[in-house]
Amino acid sequence: MDRLKILVVDDESRLRKLVKDFLRKHNFDVVEAADGEEALDIFFSDKSITLVICDIMMPKINGYEVVKEIRRYSDVPIIMLTAKGEEQDELQGYDLGIDEYISKPFSPKILVARVEAILRRSKALKEDEVLSIGGISIDLNAHQVKVDGKEVILSYKEFELLHYFFINQGVALSREKILNQVWNYDYYGDPRTIDTHVKKLRSKLGDKGDYIRTIWGIGYKFEVE
Repeated sequence: MDRLKILVVDDESRLRKLVKDFLRKHNFDVVEAADGEEALDIFFSDKSITLVICDIMMPKINGYEVVKEIRRYSDVPIIMLTAKGEEQDELQGYDLGIDEYISKPFSPKILVARVEAILRRSKALKEDEVLSIGGISIDLNAHQVKVDGKEVILSYKEFELLHYFFINQGVALSREKILNQVWNYDYYGDPRTIDTHVKKLRSKLGDKGDYIRTIWGIGYKFEVE
């Protein structure tokens, strides 16, 4: 994997170091900014930045203004990192064009998983043609799935759902998020359709179906122990 560069923007030096250390362990380069003004200076002077992780409450220029300015010129993926948890704050961030919203405190491992998932969706992080996890392999070009070397026939949506679980391994996914990503953002159907597809997918994967865990009150998590 090529080393992609991520800009981490937060006025807390300890948090920046924590995030930087975890990202570097996963083969990312990291540049830091302690406030919004510095973040914009770095972003517009360094054309190799592929993702921005940005706090909201910062001195000089807040995170919303940073996102607004970046979005005037770039569609680089942005994760907003904040202690706020009100729905209105989240909606404001999404209205400005952020890709993900993570509230503090957070798990660094989950943050890295979100970063990798977003970069895959943006195609900055290139996927192998064949993905393999826990005895399940997905051939993206052939649209083929094998379990312990034996081919399993999946419908188009079952294949897309399994692929989405693969690239979000370890992340708790709500039914609404799965609908938005697998069935596209303009889908307004019943979230329970997810349960039906998950049930069929689990059955076709046999024992490996246990990797798809139900997270009560939320949705599902694909996790290989």
